[in-house]
Amino acid sequence: MQLIINLRPNLSAHIVYLSIQQMNLIESIILGIIQGLTEFLPVSSSGHLELGKALLHIKLADNLLFSIIVHTATTLSTIIVFWKDIILIIKDLFKFEWNESTQFAAKITLSMIPIGIVGLLFKETVEGFFQGDIELVGMMLCLTGFLLSFTYFAEDKKGGTLTFGRAAIIGIAQAIAIIPGISRSGATISTAILVGVDKSKAARFSFLMVILPILGATLLEIKDYLTQASSHDLSMTALGAGFTAAFITGLFACKLMIDLVKKGKLIYFAIYCFVVGVSVVIFF
Repeated sequence: MQLIINLRPNLSAHIVYLSIQQMNLIESIILGIIQGLTEFLPVSSSGHLELGKALLHIKLADNLLFSIIVHTATTLSTIIVFWKDIILIIKDLFKFEWNESTQFAAKITLSMIPIGIVGLLFKETVEGFFQGDIELVGMMLCLTGFLLSFTYFAEDKKGGTLTFGRAAIIGIAQAIAIIPGISRSGATISTAILVGVDKSKAARFSFLMVILPILGATLLEIKDYLTQASSHDLSMTALGAGFTAAFITGLFACKLMIDLVKKGKLIYFAIYCFVVGVSVVIFF
């Protein structure tokens, strides 16, 4: 990481180097914790990562790489929390029948198409969102607040099914949520509830639908990192520290979020997003 600091002329170069290296590891852990806590809570983990970098005065050339690595950590948390569901789906797929698990897998595949198109065709545009545009983050947090507010007034369609059409709409919401400040879980769960999906089913689908896109993006970024290592400003130690911190805190946040969605307490996060979003726009 490159730390933006004001240097006094009489500071020696090797002391400055040591300070940056020490902060490198600490900042990675702090940002990893931020990612882990905010990935599953509907407050935009990518937005909070950008805010964290701004508050810590961190400027990275590899913003997207770090974001994807810590997102991978929370995706691993998702796999552990939903491991029974995932194993059941895989087992049923090998029965080669059009059963419930096969249909669910097909709906997940359908939901991945929008974000896949965005990732492949608009990669440079996406990378541009991760360059510290804090005002954009603030405005998008307010948009997330509006989305979450709508769910407070929406009728809980208990037993509401997840159709292919609804899965496609949720997939579009996930693609839009690639913008920092728009919560992925908030956008997908809110959209699912608004189109009539049962709350518990909405949370389950929201967390499972992101696994393959994130893992795919991670493999591509790691490939680029290994083939162009000399051009990167992030060490493997920093990436590992951020990954570990995000994974551990993500386990806690994932289980917490499932419970909160079932109880319909998303309105509190809407208020939080409004407060933080407006504050960011005003003060940054």
